[in-house]
Amino acid sequence: MIDLIAYTLAGIILYFGSDWILDQIENAVGRKFDNRNLIFFGIILILALSSFAAIRMLAPE
Repeated sequence: MIDLIAYTLAGIILYFGSDWILDQIENAVGRKFDNRNLIFFGIILILALSSFAAIRMLAPE
């Protein structure tokens, strides 16, 4: 049950965090990217893989 809550909470945080990171990158460049969905997917994929690995290591068995 704790795993379910941790992964759900992490997914919500990753979604909003990835959107914020993408907005910051676009603001730094000064324009919106054409393939915004692919860049968002890349950001959230990298963050999800690392955070889910951390949850697996830290979660009690």
